[in-house]
Amino acid sequence: MLVSLERLLEILKEEKRKGKVVVFTNGCFDVIHAGHVDYLEKAKKLGDILVVGLNSDYSVRRIKGEKRPIIPQEMRAKVLSSLKPVDYIVIFEEDTPAKLIDAIKPDVLVKGGDWPLEKIVGKDFVESYGGKALTIPFEYDISTSQIIEKIIKLYC
Repeated sequence: MLVSLERLLEILKEEKRKGKVVVFTNGCFDVIHAGHVDYLEKAKKLGDILVVGLNSDYSVRRIKGEKRPIIPQEMRAKVLSSLKPVDYIVIFEEDTPAKLIDAIKPDVLVKGGDWPLEKIVGKDFVESYGGKALTIPFEYDISTSQIIEKIIKLYC
């Protein structure tokens, strides 16, 4: 479910009080593919509640270039909301999720295997209060960029 940061913090305060483990990840999730689904399923298994920080359209453009995202943020959030492992989605405008991580204080911070552990934004902060930062190896050799390139080759 897509929620504001303020609402998410209210929800998580209550859930943490019940002893629930909060897992956080983030990304653009522009064209959802099997790699995303597998990654999110594995992330969810690391705790009780999976929160996804979703880069806003403006953030994606700054990171990926003017032609991205392919799918607008409201539609990306709708697709993510329908995925069983995802509990909450919060959209952020910044290039990194540092502010979200500081506010949420997840028990587990997770990124894909393409991220070296030492480069994960928020790793040191999460570990400072006893949380864990982990990477999940990719099961599928696929990315949104690869999908876009294939479409261009086939149809352009």
